[in-house]
Amino acid sequence: MSVTAAPTFDLRHSDRLFIGGEWVSPSTTSTFDVINPATEQVQFRVAAAQADDMSRAIAAAREAFDRGPWPRMSPAERASYMRAFGEAIRAQPERLGAIQSSEMGVLYSLAKPTVNWSAARFDYYAGLADEFNFIERHTPVDGGNVGLLVREPVGVVGTIIPWNGPLSITSFKIAPALLAGCTIVLKAAPEAPGEAYVLAEIAESIGLPPGVLNVLAADREVSELLVRDPRVDKIAFTGSTVAGRRIASILGERIGRYTLELGGKSAAIILDDYDLGQAASTLATAATRLTGQACSCLTRIVVSRSRHDELVDALSAEFSKVRVGNPFDSNSDMGPLVSRQQRERVEHYMAIGKQEATLACGGGRPADLDRGWYVQPTVYANVDNSHQIAQEEIFGPVLSVIPVDDDSQAVDVANDSIYGLNASVFSDDIERVYDIGRRLQSGTVGHNMFSGGDFTIGFGGFKQSGVGREGGVEGLLPYLETKTLLLNDAPSKFR
Repeated sequence: MSVTAAPTFDLRHSDRLFIGGEWVSPSTTSTFDVINPATEQVQFRVAAAQADDMSRAIAAAREAFDRGPWPRMSPAERASYMRAFGEAIRAQPERLGAIQSSEMGVLYSLAKPTVNWSAARFDYYAGLADEFNFIERHTPVDGGNVGLLVREPVGVVGTIIPWNGPLSITSFKIAPALLAGCTIVLKAAPEAPGEAYVLAEIAESIGLPPGVLNVLAADREVSELLVRDPRVDKIAFTGSTVAGRRIASILGERIGRYTLELGGKSAAIILDDYDLGQAASTLATAATRLTGQACSCLTRIVVSRSRHDELVDALSAEFSKVRVGNPFDSNSDMGPLVSRQQRERVEHYMAIGKQEATLACGGGRPADLDRGWYVQPTVYANVDNSHQIAQEEIFGPVLSVIPVDDDSQAVDVANDSIYGLNASVFSDDIERVYDIGRRLQSGTVGHNMFSGGDFTIGFGGFKQSGVGREGGVEGLLPYLETKTLLLNDAPSKFR
């Protein structure tokens, strides 16, 4: 199969950095090559921020928070900018979808809808401006006549974004941060900086006050400067658990605030009453949606021993139908992995799987694709939960089917992991689903489906899958500090 060219799109200031409300020249001429994973060709280049650039961006955000108008606006005033943000995102699905597909290989048909989802997060948090109680009045019992519990912005927020689904993940962070009154340094991944640059364009076009949002792309060494800098009050990070441990340890030295959305090795429990063909169809679709490059993917499939072989056959049959190819081809069901390095990682685990368990389907590269970082969707059977492929996050379309004796063992297996991000229970018996769901150590539990969480309720992980929540009111609270005022009398607005 030949790989066709991706649609063209423009980034208006890819040679610059967005700092203090302006497109500024970087301190060096260093750039990052953004490689299209379907063609292995350079799609575009962006400026590579260095230490001086990061310091300048932090200074701009600090100035905007300490002396600018943004934190002193009312939530309703900030919400008007946020609605404009949402409208501007929603207006360009083709461009933003093309950028995402060209950067990480996600199907273009799937990338475009995420544009609306991301815009909706700005709308949602703008709506909280009128609903959320930023100031509560209390009657003190120990000093003063009037008690006010006020929630104020935490300060300067450093947001560190991964390459998988950057627009969606960024909106989870900057929308609540903006409503809270924080100022932001947005650090984009070198592999996928395009959508962050579009957000900077939007910030400029809607007249967001200077320094409220600053955008740059940087490598790990420069990113760590953002974490270490005492001018930054909070870090919001999505990425690997290994990187999350590093960030938490650095911030622990200076008691910096943080939220971490980290890795996962999520379990799907298939109860004996549920149709295996339907389960296989749902799981196969979920596994190939982002080529398995999502922390919430259901990759440990837990099923009763008596139905193990039948489920493996059903999954293999579903995967055999998957058309792997160009993400811009409407006939493709799954695109490539993001990079050569990521494909090598997935192939490494595929080799381990062949030694630990039984390869049921896949396990290599598609024979008809000689260019692009493609792999086959893969199923391993007779996996023990202690196996490496069952315990470590692969970040590719690789499923491990684990046989168990009963529901109790299924729960034990699902919980036997350092992770606890996502899970699902497949059954038509709602009482059993609820009972098992409450026993699972997971931030989200779906019912007969793959769910990446609901952004109006909350998303995050137990154990080493993260700290804190994103989405809903739970996702706003980490961007606020709580202050208690004990007053002898009430200010005029509270009389």
